[in-house]
Amino acid sequence: MSRTLLIVHHTPSPHCQEMFEAVLSGATDPEIEGVDVVRRAALTVSPVEMLEADGYVLGTPANLGYMSGAMKHAFDCAYYQLLDISRGRPFGVYLHGNEGTEGAERAIDGITAGLGWVKAAETVVVAGKPTKADVEACWNLGATVAAQLMG
Repeated sequence: MSRTLLIVHHTPSPHCQEMFEAVLSGATDPEIEGVDVVRRAALTVSPVEMLEADGYVLGTPANLGYMSGAMKHAFDCAYYQLLDISRGRPFGVYLHGNEGTEGAERAIDGITAGLGWVKAAETVVVAGKPTKADVEACWNLGATVAAQLMG
């Protein structure tokens, strides 16, 4: 039986795009079997897609110290449908911000804790242009969450 990893992202900049592509590459590594990777922009993901997923990677810029409005919108549309049904599902987060990402991290941690999701890997936080190590961390994030869905 195949499992589904849903990557919900808001990717408004080249830096966010580079991080997203690295996460996607890690999640779709050929060594990871039995995991379908679905990617949706935060403004277009539906509550049904979030309900049908077995795990999540969330990617957002930190705008004015908070997650993007698009990511907040995705949670606003699906939170109560996900509540209780999605407990225990693994997730990971990557954030891009030039400064002050703590508010975005705190907000996502609060929402995912309320949902009862389980953090599968440490949050990847990147300021400015992603370095080679940042891109590798994003690849590892995607691969780690996807690998937890195998089996």
